[in-house]
Amino acid sequence: MQQDYKERIVIDPQVMVGKPIIKGTRITVELIMRQLAQGLTVEEILRAYPHLTREDIQAAIAYAGKLVEEETV
Repeated sequence: MQQDYKERIVIDPQVMVGKPIIKGTRITVELIMRQLAQGLTVEEILRAYPHLTREDIQAAIAYAGKLVEEETV
């Protein structure tokens, strides 16, 4: 199922220097992706950040995937 990340990921120059964040938080997509890359599980991230939802993490992954898809070399 395709996650509509646009409802959960926002970019605001006033928050976290304009990095993409989970709406209503100061948690960046970058932080979530780094933690996943380091081997943390979704459950571990959710325990560390209890105000996040599984859907927030899925939105971060979908957003990062979209960026890679649009990248040209």
